Amino acid sequence: MRGLAQAIDAVNSVTGKFVAWFALFIVLLQFAIVVGRYVFGVGSIWAQELIVYMHAFNFMLAAAYTLHHDGHVRVDIFYREAAPARKALINLLGAAFLLIPVCVLIVWVSWTYVAGSWAVFEGSKETSGIQGVYLMKTAIIVFAVQMGLQGVSMMLHSLMALAGDTDELVALSHHHD
Repeated sequence: MRGLAQAIDAVNSVTGKFVAWFALFIVLLQFAIVVGRYVFGVGSIWAQELIVYMHAFNFMLAAAYTLHHDGHVRVDIFYREAAPARKALINLLGAAFLLIPVCVLIVWVSWTYVAGSWAVFEGSKETSGIQGVYLMKTAIIVFAVQMGLQGVSMMLHSLMALAGDTDELVALSHHHD
């Protein structure tokens, strides 16, 4: 169980750290676009669309990383002060009955939408735009799969904690927000 959970955590951590760099690239590219447009009178639809792509990938592909590091927004009524075993139970039930079913629903609902985009290799409506809209739409499915897998990892960590695994209980005692 621990090996599978750690493998899922590692994949989502690597992906999250990689796409986090997109935030810096977005700022730099937006600055370059503004300078190009207002100083040199040159514009680039491709560069403007690239900002949209990076923004989408940044949020969609880093969501599981954020969940893994407990950085998501939590409506905290009773979780913060709960004992580690209760946190494990909340995480287990939340992943099993909310997170994973929603992820399955997202994949199911978006599959034909994304497949249709791939079928025609959908591109930008602008001639000089990025001809890879199908890639950006694929991020919807990747998002749902990564989040679902992170949910599986949460369930495994929770089951180990509920079985008395000291490392898992200590990790849960440090979750506060």
